Amino acid sequence: MKTYLPPKFIVERDPERCIQCQVCVNQCSFDTHYYDAEDDVVRSREGTCVGCHRCVVFCPTNALTVRANPLDYRENFNWRPEVIEDIIKQAETGGVLLTGMGNDKGYRVYWDHLVLNASQVTNPSIDPLREPMELTTYLGSKPDKVEIEPNSLSLKTNVGPQVKIEVPVMFAAMSYGAVSLNVHESLARAATEAGTLWNTGEGGLHPSLYKYGANTIVQVASGRFGVHQDYLDAAAVVEIKIGQGAKPGIGGHLPGEKVSAEVSMTRMIPRGTDALSPAPQHDIYSIEDLAQLVHALKEATNYSKPISVKIAAVHNSAAIASGMVRAGADIIVLDGLRGSTGAAPKIIRDNVGIPIEMALASVDSRLRQEGIRNQASLVISGGIRNSGDVAKAIALGADAVYIGTAALVALGCCLCQQCHTGKCAWGICTTDLALTKRINPDIGARRLANLLRGWSLELKDILGGMGVNALESLRGNRLHLRGVGLTDTELEILGVRMAGS
Repeated sequence: MKTYLPPKFIVERDPERCIQCQVCVNQCSFDTHYYDAEDDVVRSREGTCVGCHRCVVFCPTNALTVRANPLDYRENFNWRPEVIEDIIKQAETGGVLLTGMGNDKGYRVYWDHLVLNASQVTNPSIDPLREPMELTTYLGSKPDKVEIEPNSLSLKTNVGPQVKIEVPVMFAAMSYGAVSLNVHESLARAATEAGTLWNTGEGGLHPSLYKYGANTIVQVASGRFGVHQDYLDAAAVVEIKIGQGAKPGIGGHLPGEKVSAEVSMTRMIPRGTDALSPAPQHDIYSIEDLAQLVHALKEATNYSKPISVKIAAVHNSAAIASGMVRAGADIIVLDGLRGSTGAAPKIIRDNVGIPIEMALASVDSRLRQEGIRNQASLVISGGIRNSGDVAKAIALGADAVYIGTAALVALGCCLCQQCHTGKCAWGICTTDLALTKRINPDIGARRLANLLRGWSLELKDILGGMGVNALESLRGNRLHLRGVGLTDTELEILGVRMAGS
């Protein structure tokens, strides 16, 4: 059937520079470039270009330019080009429009409307180059008070299992199959080097990565892919995945073409079959059901590791989180509107869920009001871009954050949103062995560790500028935040005052 959609990108080739080396042909996994043997020239099919820039980066003579197609539609605020093109696609296919990565709509990014305090005269700042700064964070349920045995340094209070991270940033859940094994290895090695954690996602843990178990969070999701006793024993934390920010309320789908032999073995499903995660966990229909699974996993791991529960940020997140804490969860994970994924219905990604800033503020406030905030650590994810976002998240009440998209960008991702196709030209969201080797775990781990190191140094600078020397002094202290350009209602929900007040 003829398509009525124009190319999204224009590929320009400078004939004076192009040496017909065919590097672009070999690098493009979307078959945009091809060699015309009859004319002995390399040409481009612009209709297949996704704007990943792989060809531009690797062209040895800088002969290529990829730019957005400036095709104009009649101006109409309601019927924007994206809306028109989505209708055309569905008229041609009759299917659900899928996309990768996170929400790219113009919803307000509240991190950009919050500013941090700084010390001046009465509370002098601290120089992190000369004074120790503490970023270490412990995740797990904490007692309201600690009692010590008389005439002894031993604890009288029973403290549940804790996991220690040297920086309050962890790598978010990205499953094997959705991303390549080399990506998983890069994440695992970087987490180990940086003293933090990485998350397997719901696709199991490849046998070659069990040695990184002390820095690994394993997921138990609705499909139970790859879940067995050794998997649970290997981990530092076990996470129950109920929902995710990119597609709240619906299940997961890994296309059969991405289920290779290795993915099949790890997930414990037949090779080449679609890996479908049901929308609900069929043993969880109430908080009481969740409590049963939480305690079943604690029993299975001999009460030796924290049990985390992850939900998407939705309008009643605060009430749900309260129930999760009372169900015995040691860590609560909130994934916001801008959380990314390997594949989601576009209509769900763009219209369901709420911004993580609002969910975090409401959950932290609710748990404090009920006097149960110490009973669980609070971790957030969904659009964390830099160390400034991390600091603001902690001031709003988070104990730590997950990063997913930022980690993939560090590995080379250009957010072309074609993760669901399995053709990722950068070797990230693919199981094609010819493409996965484009991620070198040695280089990947180094880049990710560098990212965390850079953010750690910046966090210490931020703390020093505030006149505090420990992250604990910032956690949940909203007096360190002020709002800019926000309404009274937004300020009230966030629990912060207006700048200048």
